[in-house]
Amino acid sequence: MKTKILFIINPISGVGKKGNLPGLIDQYIDKDQFDYKISMTEYRKHAKQLAYQSALEGYDVVCAVGGDGSVHEVGTALIGTPTKLAIIPAGSGNGLARHLNIPLNIEKAIQNINEMNVMQMDTVLVNDKPFLNAGGYGFDALIAKKFNDSPKRGLSNYIKLVFKEFMRYNPVNVTIDVNGEVKQLPVLLCTIANASEFGNGFCVSPKSDVTDGKIELCLLKPFSFWSAPRLAYQFFSRKSDRSRFAEIISFEKARITLSEKMAHYDGEPFDVRSVLNVQVVPKSLNILAGKK
Repeated sequence: MKTKILFIINPISGVGKKGNLPGLIDQYIDKDQFDYKISMTEYRKHAKQLAYQSALEGYDVVCAVGGDGSVHEVGTALIGTPTKLAIIPAGSGNGLARHLNIPLNIEKAIQNINEMNVMQMDTVLVNDKPFLNAGGYGFDALIAKKFNDSPKRGLSNYIKLVFKEFMRYNPVNVTIDVNGEVKQLPVLLCTIANASEFGNGFCVSPKSDVTDGKIELCLLKPFSFWSAPRLAYQFFSRKSDRSRFAEIISFEKARITLSEKMAHYDGEPFDVRSVLNVQVVPKSLNILAGKK
């Protein structure tokens, strides 16, 4: 019996040429192995509905074709089900795909699905909201909201927003109860990392592992404008844990209290409560990874 797979394509995610995708899927998917179907999303949260319904219908694999937001919608709908998540990265950042060594080239990403390299990965639950890759409550949450509200997509627009907002951003105050210790401090980033990076090579937690039963709390303390170039180099060269402004704490459960109730989960902006109960959910999602 063939493996049933649904491709959910977001036609407005970060990169273009979405019209070519059905033809590429037909050309490169192993039709001896897979019985495939394609659905296009028509509105926000549509991908989540399609993925949830597909799991109920017994699909073996559901593939998110799009950016981090599409992966978030599809993946969170499949948590706790036997249905596997596949990813064809077609967005601006592609953070989880990069961490899992999934090829960024569309044709190679489709061929990677043929390999059926299945792994069980951890996910994160914050109060009642799950996510897969990274969530944040500082400057990254503000940028996620601004980027989401902007009519322009792509890396260049993202960078413009970062420079514009950084010059006038005030740190958020957080209180963190983790591993029996309570900290209270102002931060620019308060990030929960399951995987290692936001996307585009910006690595916030170099040693994060989605299969180790732990997640990381990554804190970036206020720094001067003159320290920014070195910090940027450290983040993009996977050395952010060596910065004197950064602190990374591994944990299984934590409580975080925020002064600003703004967040992003996998790049998607959310309004949240001021008190957050955070926990890892070990081996809760079946996913097709790339080769190491």
